[in-house]
Amino acid sequence: MKIVTSIEELRDQLRGQLRTAFVPTMGNLHEGHLSLMRLARTHGDPIVASIFVNRLQFGPNDDFDKYPRTLQSDAEKLEKEGVYVLFAPSEQELYPEPQEYRVRPPDDLGNMLEGEFRPGFFTGVTTVVLKLLSCVQPRVAVFGKKDYQQLMIVRNMARQFALPTDIIAAETYRAEDGLALSSRNIYLSEAERAEAPQLFKTLDHVAAQVRAGNRDLAQLEAAAMAGLKARHWQPDYVAVRKRSNLQAPNNEELASGEPLVTLAAARLGTTRLIDNLEI
Repeated sequence: MKIVTSIEELRDQLRGQLRTAFVPTMGNLHEGHLSLMRLARTHGDPIVASIFVNRLQFGPNDDFDKYPRTLQSDAEKLEKEGVYVLFAPSEQELYPEPQEYRVRPPDDLGNMLEGEFRPGFFTGVTTVVLKLLSCVQPRVAVFGKKDYQQLMIVRNMARQFALPTDIIAAETYRAEDGLALSSRNIYLSEAERAEAPQLFKTLDHVAAQVRAGNRDLAQLEAAAMAGLKARHWQPDYVAVRKRSNLQAPNNEELASGEPLVTLAAARLGTTRLIDNLEI
């Protein structure tokens, strides 16, 4: 595996490649990330991964400075997965001048759910993703469904800008107890880690109620939030939305079997976890 740190060297390595498959990450890789590499391999060759902790998507109270950076062990894991190039640029390389041009998602998608509680987050995500796609110029790029709203925003961006990159969705990789794998799980104490699967259990209960015909979504969401609070979580939201655009479904859409997804974000101790489950 080749580790490159400059855009020029990256393009030299990939010149003439027409089927590149790309997986962007922020590092501190776990089995969920590695499953993305394996999925990428089924859609293209060679495989390119990136590791870049993107300052633009962190708010003033987020964990940019303490976000785990484990480049050496990450590189070893990627090499075992057969990754051809690891692109690991510095901030100076990717942002050699202030990034004044930015990509802002439409308000009706970018300012709800995660966007409501993390203002500016998706602008930071779409800006760095567009820049990375420009650097790598892949045929496909793989993003995980755990970040459901992010996946939708990136996919819409790629379509509206007519990018020559297909965005591939990867299923959420979970521990045996149901907890979605996340780099931030390392922040959980032992007791918090034992409690953490409750978030997915909450989503599963909401989904089961909807499948059983309960159409009072507001009551279901409120009850789910109350249940988490009773277990000492600090929930930001539990929401049932349409898969197509993450808007709330109306009664007619519920009656017609509109494909839905339930999403949640909640803080357990100092760690903020997100998850979702398609219904």
